[in-house]
Amino acid sequence: MIEIGDAAVSEEKVVETTAMASTENKEESKSEKKSTSTKKAISTKQARGTGKVKLLREKEDEEISLFKENIYIVFVECETPGNVGFLARTMANFGLKNLVLINPTTLTNEAYYQATHGKYIVENAKIYPTLADFYQSQRIDFKVASTGMAGGSYNLSRIPIKPEELGKSINVENKTAILFGREGDGLSNKEIGDCDICVSIPTDPTYPIMNISHAAAIIFYELFKNKHEFGVEGLSESSPLEKEYLQKDMDYLIDCLDIPEHKKRNGKKTFNNIISRAFITGREAHTLKGILRRLKNKIGEQ
Repeated sequence: MIEIGDAAVSEEKVVETTAMASTENKEESKSEKKSTSTKKAISTKQARGTGKVKLLREKEDEEISLFKENIYIVFVECETPGNVGFLARTMANFGLKNLVLINPTTLTNEAYYQATHGKYIVENAKIYPTLADFYQSQRIDFKVASTGMAGGSYNLSRIPIKPEELGKSINVENKTAILFGREGDGLSNKEIGDCDICVSIPTDPTYPIMNISHAAAIIFYELFKNKHEFGVEGLSESSPLEKEYLQKDMDYLIDCLDIPEHKKRNGKKTFNNIISRAFITGREAHTLKGILRRLKNKIGEQ
């Protein structure tokens, strides 16, 4: 409370206090504006980042969808119903659903039993009397023959590629047929010759022929691994720029050491080899860079 005898002094104090409050309010206002501006910038950056991640996920989802829709697994003149079931089961493991049977044996209960969770694939399998009928019906863009007999022009009309190469180069926007041959004789030279490329799995030459479901699993895996990423945060590989910064930090630390120049060169080269060869995630690169930066700062203080 302001008393009468203190009026003059109180007025001065009130004026002084008001001025100080006004200054403080201005500072707070500036601080609030700066904070709001920073929050908006962060919010905008986060929104852009979220939008980019969303677009990438949508693109991946679309690619997976095309992968499932456009790849046809063709079993030519299968002799054993059980192998149809095993093949369907393997297809289910990798999200494939288009099974085509060319002039197959009668599908008994064994085919459905061996398919287990891939039973629906056997039930929905399309059956054609010949490969030509299938090609014409589905308008296939690209044909891949699988064979266990890798060789040159003497045995095959095309030199085979490995499953890994097929997985990297396949275009999921095209309708692609992957052919598996008969259990006993495989695909004929003519059937292979009608295909665009031939894929073969490297095996020991003393026993090169694999069971169809085993061969299919290897090929499907190589196809699928390039079209699918695990949804685990932090597993994205570090960028070339992040690796470059790591190398620069390590070079600085090595240069600070009292060792001969040739050992410094060897040390830098060794670290570069490790960084280049190893799979380092973005999070790992960030953590390692933080440690190297602290080491640099520690050395700078001495």
